[in-house]
Amino acid sequence: MTTLPLTGLTVVAVEQAVAAPLCTARLVDAGARVIKIERADGDFARGYDDAAHGDSSYFAWANQGKESLVLDIKDPNDAALLHSILDEADVFVQNLAPGALERAGFGSDALRERNQRLITCDISGYGESAEVADKKAYDLLVQAESGLIGISGSPNELGRIGVSMVDAGTGMTAYYGVLEAIIQRGVTGKGSGVRVSLFDVAADWMTVPLAQHDFGAGGPTRVGLKHPTIAPYGAFETSDGSLTLISIQNEREWVRLCKQVLLDTAIAIDSRFNSNTNRVANRDALESRMNSIIGALSRTEFQNRLTEASIAYGNVSSLADLSTHPALRRRTVHTSTGHTVELPAHPVRWTELPGMAERQSGRVPTIGQHTAAIRSEFG
Repeated sequence: MTTLPLTGLTVVAVEQAVAAPLCTARLVDAGARVIKIERADGDFARGYDDAAHGDSSYFAWANQGKESLVLDIKDPNDAALLHSILDEADVFVQNLAPGALERAGFGSDALRERNQRLITCDISGYGESAEVADKKAYDLLVQAESGLIGISGSPNELGRIGVSMVDAGTGMTAYYGVLEAIIQRGVTGKGSGVRVSLFDVAADWMTVPLAQHDFGAGGPTRVGLKHPTIAPYGAFETSDGSLTLISIQNEREWVRLCKQVLLDTAIAIDSRFNSNTNRVANRDALESRMNSIIGALSRTEFQNRLTEASIAYGNVSSLADLSTHPALRRRTVHTSTGHTVELPAHPVRWTELPGMAERQSGRVPTIGQHTAAIRSEFG
């Protein structure tokens, strides 16, 4: 039997929604035991939808293989039980409202005083500064506040990014923060505290446009299916009405595009288009000329030419296209209702550790499914 990297570690999670559950879901995938503390009515993400054969699609994604323990931490007996579990735990992850667990006697600093090998991870919306600490934060709100939405979408319309990417990115960031703390503990023998906020994650992703705004000629504007600082890099419509995205990354590719795809050698040396800077400055004229050529081609003919010229391209896919995409790997997840769903596979593939190559997913727990067993174990 293969031993996974985090086998033997116990993680306690007072979590809800997406960011913290996704962090601890990745810890499960790496072999850790995750005890998920829920209220009697459960993590509210259980009710986001019922698409996964009765389970929420969000919940099925981020809670595979966890143990659900229902506690009321305001009850002295339940609080004592939680302390008993945490005294033996390796990692504690929480994303409740700022200060909520401190008021209940479960602040991360105090927990690490009791159990000096404990690693704590606090996930918040905006961090701990007084001006924003109490500000409620959810994915779409932070997309908006961080400026992410402000530079996304079409020129005339704002739009939410199509998935909860700030939640997901925060979960992944918290995950690698916990892993760094585990490595550090291996050196020092002592746990440490990790803090991650949704806003910090979104702001980190906004580094390039922010730097362009603060130190350059100005940040990017909304350009739809185009790249704000590279041209041509965007979607072009062929004669059948379908869209193909192409990406030109250097001048060698630009010349090949002109000669082998557009069959227009003059455009390659046109002074308006002979560098990326010039192409961006003259984007409208560039795309007008390209559209007149590409619009006369079928998608198949256009994409065949791109392939022969070794030009990167992609289809603008629908969800139906994704569901049948040849690159999509899946894994079977057992829902809390006794069904199975085929969800996307873990994105990291190990080549030398069989148990990690095709990670098996545990069942999505029902509310309080493991309460009796855990009370017996730690009570």
